[in-house]
Amino acid sequence: MAHVAVLIPLLPLVGFLILITMGNQIKEPTSGWIATSVVGASFIATVIAFVLLLHRHSREATVNLFSWIRVGNFHVHVALLLDPLSITMCLFVTGISALIHLYSIGYMHGEKDFNKFFIYLNLFVFSMLVLVLANSLLFTFVGWEGVGVCSYWLVSYYFEKPAAASAGKKAFIYNRVGDLGLLFAMFLLFHHTGSLTYLTIFSHTSSLSPTTATLVVLSLLLAAAGKSAQIPLFNWLPDAMEGPTPVSALIHAATMVTAGVYLLCRMGPVLALSSSGRLTIAIIGAATALVAATIATSQRDIKKVLAFSTVSQIGYMILAVGCGAYSAAIFLMVAHAFFKALLFLGSGSVIHSLNGEQDLHLMGGLRKYLPLTFPTFLIGWLTISGIPPFAGFWAKGDVLVNAFEYNKALWVVGLLTAVLTAYYMSRLFVLTFRGTERFRGITHDHDPHESPWVMTAPLVILAVLSVLGGVLGLPWIHVSSIEGFINPVFGALPALSHASTTVQWSLGIVDVIAAVFGLLAAFTLWRRTEPWPRYESSFLYHVWHWDDFYDATIGRPLTAFADFSSDVIEPDVIDGAVMGTAVSVRKSSEGLRKLQDGLVRHYAVAMVLGIAVIVLFLVGRVW
Repeated sequence: MAHVAVLIPLLPLVGFLILITMGNQIKEPTSGWIATSVVGASFIATVIAFVLLLHRHSREATVNLFSWIRVGNFHVHVALLLDPLSITMCLFVTGISALIHLYSIGYMHGEKDFNKFFIYLNLFVFSMLVLVLANSLLFTFVGWEGVGVCSYWLVSYYFEKPAAASAGKKAFIYNRVGDLGLLFAMFLLFHHTGSLTYLTIFSHTSSLSPTTATLVVLSLLLAAAGKSAQIPLFNWLPDAMEGPTPVSALIHAATMVTAGVYLLCRMGPVLALSSSGRLTIAIIGAATALVAATIATSQRDIKKVLAFSTVSQIGYMILAVGCGAYSAAIFLMVAHAFFKALLFLGSGSVIHSLNGEQDLHLMGGLRKYLPLTFPTFLIGWLTISGIPPFAGFWAKGDVLVNAFEYNKALWVVGLLTAVLTAYYMSRLFVLTFRGTERFRGITHDHDPHESPWVMTAPLVILAVLSVLGGVLGLPWIHVSSIEGFINPVFGALPALSHASTTVQWSLGIVDVIAAVFGLLAAFTLWRRTEPWPRYESSFLYHVWHWDDFYDATIGRPLTAFADFSSDVIEPDVIDGAVMGTAVSVRKSSEGLRKLQDGLVRHYAVAMVLGIAVIVLFLVGRVW
């Protein structure tokens, strides 16, 4: 099993090394097929590891690779932790990433930096696998930073465009703020437990006081807010849409934004020590889900609607974590990987058919031109809207049931978010595929075209997974359900009352009503071809002016302080102090220089006079 486990992260790393060393010797599309093959092989290795883990008596194994840091009593090994949580993460990370790699071969055709794109993709997947397989917080931090730098490269892939370069920097800086939270949590845990290894930390949780545990939980929340785009650090993710569409799919469905949720779930035994910390997590998740959903209702860029949708769906996962329903968070994460990858890749197919157009107002009537993209996107739309029997209904319902048992107010927020989700996704669907062909005479005079098979095949596979993915979490699927498989990882779960069958059925019916209401509202408002600005709030379109607020309270004051430092402090204070010291030394040296004229007779006279003064002084003391 150890050898198979090592192959999971090693194969994408090998692909990265092959592509980066061979350079321009490998031409398109060979580099794409190499990158896709190694990630596909990593998925196969993960499936084998999953099967082997199922047949082990102890579903937990640590694979030590080598010693990394050895300072006094502080020892850190590069080691992999294989358990139900890490294997579950690896399964969908490698599986979805392989499909996105395949899709990218067609989508990125003709790009001048085709090879470089796949170099970044392979490194991205390797970093994410290190993050989820690491057996310690310090090794996790390596993968954590790896996905951060890869996201910077990929978001700013079209760096010649100022918007793309700016978006890459924004993502990088926001994530560095979150890193402070993770580092602070690591310092606290090491100080109180003497280790950064997960299993050792969990065995020493008794050494954490309630105050320390709360500080750790809040620090982890800050880390998750940065990486998983939650309030107050959520607004980097929509700007990340400046990267190619496969990058958006990879970040939103398989890597990056799921990392924060994973970290909180992995640290579940520590979260269980702080009820106030978990309540804060739940509130942040619910608030983010609602705020992002409201913003998505007024976006015109098809990818930005999906981006805010991701922020909202991740908010649901964070809400589940705060409720102590870790398995529900992972269930939604897996289902979200299926339907969000489908939706992003479907939007990429739409954009591809319109030669790069992303404005929903310039689409419409595309269903007859995209015979494969249309039905698969329809499945993704129904799945995220929460319509049964698709995976989104079961996964989101699991979160809402737990929220109902934990806090009724948070459940109401989650339900309202569900209505908005169905509304904004139906709006996107109607404006894209139904109605009049608004792209004619504005940007395109030719018929849109379906994408090649390397782009449509992943759509079909993801559509099937979106339909059947709900089976993973259904309560009658014995111990192999998500809950039965991964719950042992979390140890003693927070005490929650379990909803009766009647309550679960009632909540499920309410969920369906909410989804149908959102669908009907969108179809009623957006089916006409007349102008729609009255349905699009300027306040929501500008993201609640969140960026403007940060610009006014942080950006502009810091810029003003930087200008003041450049114009006043540096020349007058810093340079003044340096120059003042230099001038004083120069003036004093000019005075001393008069005493050193280089004439020996003057020195002799001075010596005689000095000796005479000394003799007179001594004679005077004797008398």
